[in-house]
Amino acid sequence: MTPPPDTRVRKQVDNAAALLLDALPHPVLLIDPEGHVTEANGAAQDFFQVSVAMLRRQPMTNFVPFGSPLLALIDQVRMRGAAVNEYRVDVGTPRNGSERIVDIYASPILEQPQHVVVMLQERTMAEKIDRQLTHRGAARSVTGLAAMLAHEIKNPLSGIRGAAQLLETSVDDNDRALTRLITDEADRIVKLVDRMEVFSDERPIERDPVNIHVVLEHVKRLAQSGFARHIRIVEEYDPSLPPVYANRDQLIQVFLNLVKNAAEAIGDDADGEIMLTTAFRPGIRLSVPGSANRVTLPLEFAVRDNGGGVPAEILPHLFDPFVTTKTNGTGLGLALVAKIIGDHGGVIECESQQNRTIFRVLMPAFPGAMPPDKDD
Repeated sequence: MTPPPDTRVRKQVDNAAALLLDALPHPVLLIDPEGHVTEANGAAQDFFQVSVAMLRRQPMTNFVPFGSPLLALIDQVRMRGAAVNEYRVDVGTPRNGSERIVDIYASPILEQPQHVVVMLQERTMAEKIDRQLTHRGAARSVTGLAAMLAHEIKNPLSGIRGAAQLLETSVDDNDRALTRLITDEADRIVKLVDRMEVFSDERPIERDPVNIHVVLEHVKRLAQSGFARHIRIVEEYDPSLPPVYANRDQLIQVFLNLVKNAAEAIGDDADGEIMLTTAFRPGIRLSVPGSANRVTLPLEFAVRDNGGGVPAEILPHLFDPFVTTKTNGTGLGLALVAKIIGDHGGVIECESQQNRTIFRVLMPAFPGAMPPDKDD
């Protein structure tokens, strides 16, 4: 029996609404009066790392931290009978990540009393961009400092070192140890200044299409033959990934630094593991300094370890110069990593908690391997 026309129209409208919700890139949830999720779109499934079927009929308390402001916001919408927005709320849990900062938009459903529709807009990319700009500003500060140090410190140090070497030939054995100390410390300072001079190199980067998997395999071999010989290194690669538009040697420098940091965070733990992953993330487009057009950053490369994690107070400043958790560290390694990635037009970010630290790098693909953007 054929359904009446108005029923067919209603079904078509319902189907169109479902398709529209699933097309949205932001998680959308419908919460009933008892606090259970009755409807959810595909983006909510990705955000909470569970299937839509699991989301439905589950209490919202199962998916957000205990006492989350989101729960209070839903109650407020029911009481006021009006839409309420709240910004920069952390809804992160061990299930969906250590920190998930979102803007929340909640509104009542007039046709269904006490029901609330909630949309979450994740701020991750905005935060990455803001932090990346801060990292670049810090790198520019180091650039000026490096140029000044190279001129004002290396020349006097050369004279001090030469004088210490002359003294060494005319003093007794007891004082010779002091002259050698002066020489060694002068050499150490020169090496530090040489490392900082890298920041003042403003020459254009020579870039080519680079197979990131060849780079990571090279880094893995170097690590396993040296500082990470006792650590298991796991690879999860997308074999269909297009080439990255980058300088191969600088990419090796970046990932060797990240893998070395991961190995040092693990230490002597017999269960230590470093995971290298690559993935294609379409839809990430942003404006970056030095480019008039919006840049597509579809390539995601990550280094994950199960070490002790980064202290929470250091995490926001991790890519700033001279910030380090190492006893003998200079705090320039990650600052240089941020500069290299920034010079390539990419973004780097770190998420960390106990036994789970992830450095994510987003970079552009080689232009010849990607279809042109329609609005570029």
